[in-house]
Amino acid sequence: MRTGRRRTTLIATTAAATATLVTAGLLTSVSAQAAAGCQVTYSVASQWSGGFTGNVTVTNLGDPVSGWTLRWSYGAGQQVGQAWGATASQSGSQVSATNVDYNGSLATNGSAAFGFNASWNNSSNPAPSSFTLNDVACTGSTTPTTPPPTTPPPSSTPPPSTQPPSTLVGWATQNGGTTGGGNAAITTVTTASALTSALNATGAAVIRVSGTITCSGMLRVRSNKTILGNYGATIAGCGFNVSGDRNVIIRNLTFRSWNDDAINVQESATNIWIDHNSFSNGYDGAVDIKRGSDFVTVSWNRVFSHDKTMLLGHSDDNASQDVGHLRVSYHHNWFDGSNQRNPRVRFGNPVHVYNNYYRANGGYGVASTENAGVLVEGNYFENVDDPYHRGEGDSGPGSLVARNNHFVNSPTGQAGGSVASIPYSYQLDTASNVKAVVTAGAGAGRITV
Repeated sequence: MRTGRRRTTLIATTAAATATLVTAGLLTSVSAQAAAGCQVTYSVASQWSGGFTGNVTVTNLGDPVSGWTLRWSYGAGQQVGQAWGATASQSGSQVSATNVDYNGSLATNGSAAFGFNASWNNSSNPAPSSFTLNDVACTGSTTPTTPPPTTPPPSSTPPPSTQPPSTLVGWATQNGGTTGGGNAAITTVTTASALTSALNATGAAVIRVSGTITCSGMLRVRSNKTILGNYGATIAGCGFNVSGDRNVIIRNLTFRSWNDDAINVQESATNIWIDHNSFSNGYDGAVDIKRGSDFVTVSWNRVFSHDKTMLLGHSDDNASQDVGHLRVSYHHNWFDGSNQRNPRVRFGNPVHVYNNYYRANGGYGVASTENAGVLVEGNYFENVDDPYHRGEGDSGPGSLVARNNHFVNSPTGQAGGSVASIPYSYQLDTASNVKAVVTAGAGAGRITV
């Protein structure tokens, strides 16, 4: 296994580029002196035998763009496969990545990020040497078409980025709080066997995952553990099982292609924080919480290319174990085309679903069933036919209170009943701003831990 991270940044500011983009009808009105430009950051987040994951951020330094295609060529036979945040295709060595519906509009200094998996030859994986944005080369050269202005041009350096909030909020702050391994010694793991041993060990521990770990089944996580992903850390093929244990933190990991659940919290597990992870292409749930578990916060995660996302309460006939428990906060998650269970709730009351971004969820967003109480607050629903409802399948209805949500090409959902009060303090983002806030901060690789 080979792991690594390579990054290259290319910047261009050219007046000629502006003229070309205007001709293509992609920019709004500009003056003759206006300079269009772009910045592209390309990195190899991780690589393994036969494959790698690439991350790309394109920043528009010129006038607003209403649609974009970024192109580059590979020199060592790399082949792009699955992509997220863009539609990617490849012809020979040339790759084309085109915006999807939610990130096509780039304001001045606005950015769009996307990623992809690709194959490589296990010998050489050089970064592309150049990029074009809408067929205009990002070369760094300047070709003035009119006399230069008398005042200096603005800097082409993009504004500094700020990390999204990483403070624990929600139900995991209750019942004594959630600290994971605290200040325990750090163990770095790079293999499935080392990860399995570290997760299952007794006592407090801080476990750092480095590179891509390929595994199968469910790995048992014991109490008082903090599990952190280094940049690009990936769990491929398996998941974590927190069963009857407490005080666990899981952050900054990419889970893909799991063969059961990615994260399963069950059997009265308490005080769990699941934060800034990415989930895609798994078999069953991304984050399932069930069987009397309690005091859980699920925050700043991204789920894409996946069907059954987050189940809360596994069965209609488990009321004796679940009533009075299953209290979970879901906030600032990006349900990026995930089909259903975002979340699907049984029995828990109150369950707090706030400031999440829902995009093109084909089945539904939130379902409240079996006398649950769900507060759906300050969320952003875009192109979602069924944002939220009461009852699901054979499960009877729960209560659902909806307030201060924002809808784009989406109807309002089905609400009714009453929900218990929220016992903790939290800051609610304005719903119309949630899309920008969440897409800028949710998922693995957006924080440094």
